[in-house]
Amino acid sequence: MSPDTPAPRLETAPLTHRNTWSLSPGHADLRRPSPPARPAQVAGLPTPLTADLSRSALIVVDMQNDFCTPGGWLDGIGVDVSPLASATAALQSLVPAARAAGLPVIWLNWGNRLDQANLPPGVAHVYDPEGTGVGIGSVMPNGSRVLTRDSWGAALVDELTREPGDIDVDKYRMSGFWDTPLDSILRNLRVDTLFLAGVNSDQCVYATLIDGACLGYDVVLVDGASATTSPAFCHEATLYNTRQCFGFSVDAEDLTATLEDSK
Repeated sequence: MSPDTPAPRLETAPLTHRNTWSLSPGHADLRRPSPPARPAQVAGLPTPLTADLSRSALIVVDMQNDFCTPGGWLDGIGVDVSPLASATAALQSLVPAARAAGLPVIWLNWGNRLDQANLPPGVAHVYDPEGTGVGIGSVMPNGSRVLTRDSWGAALVDELTREPGDIDVDKYRMSGFWDTPLDSILRNLRVDTLFLAGVNSDQCVYATLIDGACLGYDVVLVDGASATTSPAFCHEATLYNTRQCFGFSVDAEDLTATLEDSK
């Protein structure tokens, strides 16, 4: 996709079939659909785990040009984005496996308003604390506005494909749960377990994971399909604290194999 071309938005059919009433003339049946459990075991840390695939979702965070692609925001301000390629490669297998196994795939990406009307200063100056550099909303040399909705920089990287039936959620904070419909969508999908992947593992992925845990979701960080441009110890600390305080981690290849075997 050219930097001058807005990212396409694919329309999908309503996904509320998991949380519906059954209506007939003169009667409303309020019992929600109860799909049979689909238990799947996967190696994990601090312990192996069993997840119900009928109540699980894959959330992919910030796999966007501004973070991952040469010519994007981070690359433009001198950040080495090459460590993120490993997450992209793992997601090329994991995402199709999740779809085939019936898990909702949620693309959780920055998509700021052009006027930034809902951004507090602490967010507006991420990576630009003095306000003198290239920050959110700045125009890059290729004409794209940093992390602005429908810009090239906010678009999904070319190596990954969004398909009809996937769900897009724009976010405006490090956490994808603040000021977004993510929680409402997950509850309508009747989801309990969140497999989280993407970038940066120690920043937006982790913030979303923590908030998910605080909201009562089971949170599982997918190692190998998550990466960061921060020093390596930041990713290791994220894994440690996830296992110690919030949930679990699983290896991307193990999870992909489990999902492929579940079909």
